[in-house]
Amino acid sequence: MTTESQRFTVLLVPEYVENKDTASAQDVAVRSAVVEATGETGETGYPRYAGDGIVADIDPRTRTVEALLVDGAELDYGLSALVAS
Repeated sequence: MTTESQRFTVLLVPEYVENKDTASAQDVAVRSAVVEATGETGETGYPRYAGDGIVADIDPRTRTVEALLVDGAELDYGLSALVAS
């Protein structure tokens, strides 16, 4: 049995936002997506999640986005990806 989460909400937020707690991140997110486990492991060694045009390698223990593609492309400069609570 796995204890890894099977679903996360990924928020794309401007990097310049101060105090990136989850509440403020949700308010300023330019895009969000619910991603689900694909059963694959990404190149980073972490589980791969996909959904709504986003493919992400996420460390389920720390809830850190380790790699990300948005609509098949790398994340634009000035944006960062966070996992919502």
